[in-house]
Amino acid sequence: MNRYVQAMAAGFVATVVLSLLMLIKGAMGVMPTLNPIIMLSGMAHAKMGMPDVPAVGWLAHFVLGTVVWGGLFVLLYNRLPGKNTLLKGLSFSVLPWLLMMLFPLPMAGAGIFGLEIGMMAPVLTLVMHLIWGAVLGGTYGRLAIRSNSETQAAG
Repeated sequence: MNRYVQAMAAGFVATVVLSLLMLIKGAMGVMPTLNPIIMLSGMAHAKMGMPDVPAVGWLAHFVLGTVVWGGLFVLLYNRLPGKNTLLKGLSFSVLPWLLMMLFPLPMAGAGIFGLEIGMMAPVLTLVMHLIWGAVLGGTYGRLAIRSNSETQAAG
């Protein structure tokens, strides 16, 4: 498996974990106004004329987490700080978090860093992105080790 496929697979796994955390957060009633799926579907509707339904937001969420961020992770991998894939995933996760704070949240009316909906918005989203990054890096590392073992066994 090439490293781009590995990174996108890791991005998918990390996005599944993040999605579960988002669903748990929603079920617990924690910051109900901070709903990235509703924000993404609303932006896709306003900017591209897509239907304003949660399925569009979920699709955008998974495309971003799997293809965009997974692909960018592998492209930046050698430049990321950290001595192992877990630390590289953690450090990388700050980039999508920061971009979310500066672009989609203000576009959705939540203000820069989501401060219009409270101080908890940037803190909660940072924690969730760090978990996403840990899963991304950890999964990527496991896939790379497995791929290397299979290559050596075949050679």
